[in-house]
Amino acid sequence: MTPVSVETKGHFYTNYHRLNESYSKATFECAENTVRDLMTYRTDNDKPGMLLGKVQSGKTRTFMTIMSLAFDNQFDIIFLLTKNSIALVSQTIARVQKEFSFFVSDNLVEVYDIMRAPVKYSAYELNVTKQIFVAKKQKDNIRKLQDLIKNHSELQNKNILIIDDEADSASVGYSGAQDRVVATIIANLISQVRQLSKRISLLQVTATPYALYLQPQEIEVVNNSDFRPLRPAFTHLVPVPDDYVGGDTYFGEASRPQEPDKPTIQSMIHVEVDPAEFEALKKADRRKINDRNILTAESIKTYRSALVNFFVGGSLLRLIKVREGVHPARLRYSFLLHTEQTQAAHRWQRDLTHLLLESFTIDISSQTTIFREMVSTSYDDLAISLRLVREDIPSLDEVYADCVKALTQGEFNINIVNSENDVAALLDNSGQLRLAVPFTIFIGGQAIDRGVTVSGMIGFYYGRRPRTMQQDTVLQHSRMYGYRRPELPVTRFYTSAQLRSAMSKMEEFDAFLRESVQTGGDQSIQFIRKSDDGRIIPCSPNKVRVSRTETVRGFKRYLPIGFQTLKGQSLNVRRAFDKITDEIHRVGGFEPSTPVLIDIESCENLIRAIQAVLEFPDGPPEFDWDSMLTVMRHLSYQSTIESRRGKVLLWAAKDRNVSRKASAGSHAVYIETPDSDKTEGDVAREHAQSTPILFLLGQRGNFTSGWRGDPFYWPVLRAQKDARTAIYAPELVNDSDSEVDDETLEPVDKN
Repeated sequence: MTPVSVETKGHFYTNYHRLNESYSKATFECAENTVRDLMTYRTDNDKPGMLLGKVQSGKTRTFMTIMSLAFDNQFDIIFLLTKNSIALVSQTIARVQKEFSFFVSDNLVEVYDIMRAPVKYSAYELNVTKQIFVAKKQKDNIRKLQDLIKNHSELQNKNILIIDDEADSASVGYSGAQDRVVATIIANLISQVRQLSKRISLLQVTATPYALYLQPQEIEVVNNSDFRPLRPAFTHLVPVPDDYVGGDTYFGEASRPQEPDKPTIQSMIHVEVDPAEFEALKKADRRKINDRNILTAESIKTYRSALVNFFVGGSLLRLIKVREGVHPARLRYSFLLHTEQTQAAHRWQRDLTHLLLESFTIDISSQTTIFREMVSTSYDDLAISLRLVREDIPSLDEVYADCVKALTQGEFNINIVNSENDVAALLDNSGQLRLAVPFTIFIGGQAIDRGVTVSGMIGFYYGRRPRTMQQDTVLQHSRMYGYRRPELPVTRFYTSAQLRSAMSKMEEFDAFLRESVQTGGDQSIQFIRKSDDGRIIPCSPNKVRVSRTETVRGFKRYLPIGFQTLKGQSLNVRRAFDKITDEIHRVGGFEPSTPVLIDIESCENLIRAIQAVLEFPDGPPEFDWDSMLTVMRHLSYQSTIESRRGKVLLWAAKDRNVSRKASAGSHAVYIETPDSDKTEGDVAREHAQSTPILFLLGQRGNFTSGWRGDPFYWPVLRAQKDARTAIYAPELVNDSDSEVDDETLEPVDKN
């Protein structure tokens, strides 16, 4: 199809561009390409246009630019759909009125909340003035849009653009029952609005498009025979500037440094939380936590240190900025605690936080050293990451004095946010949560959702445990994303190893999907699973449970971490080690100049022998050995050299002495790099071009290195360079299950 030309010299776009010169060139180019495709492709049926951004990345700015250009290119009416949120719809209307104030003042544009819009419009209004209607994705709001079109026949001949912001919240929901799909009420209504006029175009805007991209091509919908599935006719990516902080920062390669003694800012962000601490934060237990032991109780040690880090980190930034001439009143920071959804839990967390801060103050006034020592420990940790970007940092004494001032002079607030009304009351004019004091602690979080920005956030304590880890829900909980790079050196993210692992898998999945879009469509990603008879077969993307996936790509590593040799079975561990050593000698020996090519069955036997003598005693996410073996087999049979299919390269080393746990200065608990980029990395890059390689790294297992005194082999599988991107799903969504978080269902709103 030949693209149509776009009018870029019209009154709306020219003036909007002039009034927003700070917007990047890429933003305007994205808008022009999107409007061109909206005019070129039919998007009013089962293939909407898609604007794919990242969480807190500037999607609103981009689609507002699109709106201005659309008005110069035949579009007369815009329906802007927001999430079912009182606060968010008010924020959206305020943003639209601000962005289009120049045109509103000239009576060229009218902006309405659909629930407060006039029932009847004159022909003049509909023919001369451009109209923007903002509506929540709630059935009464959507029906008002339907009535508007039905009651004004002339609208059915107007070009209408529907912009569905946070589009996944109106997407198809998979019930799983007998593989049928149940369309939600809101999705039904949106589908019906799209059918009222042949001149309606649909642009969906989201950072979490998985339910849209991963739908089957044809679906059965039990409660609406006319429902049409939403799959993009085209996709454009929202430009993301360099100062954006997103999933790649928190969960990308830099968050796991190759050399433990050389931390990165990204690797310093993570602080692991014992899952038992989440239980302590769930409800009050005065026997375990009270005013007598509040400063020493082990059950809340990470949360306690998180609060200290918050004050120390904020003080460091404030002192630095004041030196640079910034007025102190402008320097305000926030911390978010989000572990539970119940109001009772939030009240307990508020009381606990008050008690902790009060105890800090009492300790300061009593001139004991407990709080001072906490500040010193925090300062030493934050200084490591801060010195990665600047040499001159405030002294410990300066920071301690600023923390004391903040705690003793009331420079902090603790706010519970567990309802829409809470959010609405706390928002400032820009739609961000208002920071009235230098240090603000927010407790709750579910209501702090899509589109609501928490500025100055340098601490996020996250412990939500939904029934299943739904990708869009978890990512939208991630309020630490956004334009916050200057604060990154003192930012800390507190969560369990299990949650971090799940979020890391989600980030990989997210990155692959975006890469696929950039290279021409989601067909470049394979979705695979292991069949009952052991074969690797394709699987339907919509059946994939994202938090349990393994991504497959060139040179990716697969290895267990956090394990131990079996306790009390030294003889069996050593026998297994000797047996594996003999097999290595038989097939090619240690550290060969060229890796040895062996049958995949032999590699599988070696890995199973290693697995048999290892355990995970400390509660980290247990390694999925079956997934490792399945991925290895898949990679082997994907080799571009036919004679190498069913084979794997093997390279072994001995007498290594890697520690089990990471160094004290690292935020990682366990060593994650038994292989080095210099040695094993070079071997893989030179030899693993079309065939996967398995490294068996013999370890002494010394007591002094944190092991149990028995030698063992640490397996590391690396994909070949030319491995095709794939998503391996060890677990699919069952018919009786769905990836729905226990908080995603929202009450019908009467406003």
